[in-house]
Amino acid sequence: QVQLVESGGGLVQAGGSLRLSCAASGRAFNSYTMGWFRQAPGKGRKFVAAIASSTNTTYYPDSVEGRFTISRDNAKNMVYLQMNSLNPEETGVYYCAARQAPVSETHPNAYPIWGQGTQGTVSS
Repeated sequence: QVQLVESGGGLVQAGGSLRLSCAASGRAFNSYTMGWFRQAPGKGRKFVAAIASSTNTTYYPDSVEGRFTISRDNAKNMVYLQMNSLNPEETGVYYCAARQAPVSETHPNAYPIWGQGTQGTVSS
């Protein structure tokens, strides 16, 4: 199975942008549907975006639609999350996750593989 390492977090002002990266090591990366989740202090992991393995179809919750973009480069075993127009409520640890299935899911329990997370902080 793959192992995941996130990078790209940091501190931005409200309205700013962050681009997160997730590097996957292991075999058959293109068979994994990839997701991004955010966890605020004291709260559970919240779905942010997903990209399906077979079709590259993307899926977002309404709260980020039009502002966030998930993409993948199977040749480099990489997944990216471009986040624009960020607001302070989107502060948290951002996790990359993987499931070896062709369909995106929004519940974190559907993803058995996780990275260590990267902190994203949006100041007001």
